[in-house]
Amino acid sequence: MKPTPIKKEIVDRIVQELGIEDFAKATIREVKQVAAMAEKESGVEYIKMEMGIPGLPAAQVGVDAQIQALKDGIAHSYPDIQGYPELKRQASRFVKAFIDVDVAAEGCIPVTGSMQGTFASFLTCSQCDPKKDTVLFIDPGFPVQKMQLKVMGVKLETFDVYDYRGDKLGDKLESYLSKGNICAIVYSNPNNPAWICLCEDELKTIGQLATKYDAVVMEDLAYFAMDFRKDLSKPFEPPYQASVARYTDNYMLLISGSKAFSYAGERIGVVCIGDKLFHRHYDALSARYEGLPFGLVFSTRMLYALSSGTSHSAQYALAALLKAASDGTYNFRNDIKVYGERAHKLKEIFLRHGFHVVYDRDLDEPIADGFYFTIGYKQMTSGQLAKELMYYGVSAICLITTGSHQEGLRVCTSFIEDYQYAQLEERMAIFEENYA
Repeated sequence: MKPTPIKKEIVDRIVQELGIEDFAKATIREVKQVAAMAEKESGVEYIKMEMGIPGLPAAQVGVDAQIQALKDGIAHSYPDIQGYPELKRQASRFVKAFIDVDVAAEGCIPVTGSMQGTFASFLTCSQCDPKKDTVLFIDPGFPVQKMQLKVMGVKLETFDVYDYRGDKLGDKLESYLSKGNICAIVYSNPNNPAWICLCEDELKTIGQLATKYDAVVMEDLAYFAMDFRKDLSKPFEPPYQASVARYTDNYMLLISGSKAFSYAGERIGVVCIGDKLFHRHYDALSARYEGLPFGLVFSTRMLYALSSGTSHSAQYALAALLKAASDGTYNFRNDIKVYGERAHKLKEIFLRHGFHVVYDRDLDEPIADGFYFTIGYKQMTSGQLAKELMYYGVSAICLITTGSHQEGLRVCTSFIEDYQYAQLEERMAIFEENYA
């Protein structure tokens, strides 16, 4: 075998020192730590694909608005728990412009990133009905959401959507919902980590079943409009971002500033609650929270208890970004389409050297190129492949950590530099020769 770019003994020793017994279950932070330590000791740069962090500058429209808000003295004032009124108006308008769904401004509530949004949503949904004590994940998905449920002691069910696309999705969903214990359904679209994009028919199925079994759909739109196969960038014009909000009243849309606007550092997002759900009274919530409806429990109880509001100046930033996008003066998709271009180049290199894309299709068409994609290699397990690639200076996380039942890895394109394509080509050529 040809020598690997990183000596195996270096990686193996670091893995042992960190106490990682099964590399298939290594967390993102553990993989990152192994790569950083091995890079420092070996002097060989890693091609880092494990962290889902934006790799682009923050959108200037937001930066300028936030700076101005701070100059105007906004930092001295507590934000309203319901949110900055202009942000609420612009969030409502943005949903209309890019999803073509009407949601009232009162139901658009700023949160300290979608992470806080999901936490507060889980709390609210899990307390609506004592009989409905379980959250259903359409996986693969974002591992930290399951950790949130573990922290709050809420049960979960999960299934890998890999074998249940299209017409198969309804029966699979109903097998869980019919038990009567599901309070919420969660998925991301586009999907982290697989980058699959549920189509309108699949979302219609989810929406209709959510209505039938009275469950709330939490639609995580962290990668808003990033299905680069279609131009979703023109406000108030089709095609629109696919959404379950067209097919049920029981929806919460989680829209993040982190990826679409590269505004991750300020922890800003918005949860848009459907009008009927916002005003709905649940007996259990009313008894526990002084007769308040769902939407006000979410904001004045859950969010207030968690953080007493969302960073005031960051709300001004997001309001400006959403307004500029809806006005058509800022095409946010142009800034982020580089992720799709990187994915295309990276896939070509991996495929050329014997790898395969694990989640490779959306029904009858190839998967989009975007922020993430998934790779596997012959009969290697996820853990084997992840550890082997560490010897070649490539770091990625195993799909098993995302709720997937497939063998393979999640690759993130955000930190790839142009010069690294040649590095990856060279290293994967050695990999192929060693494992052919």
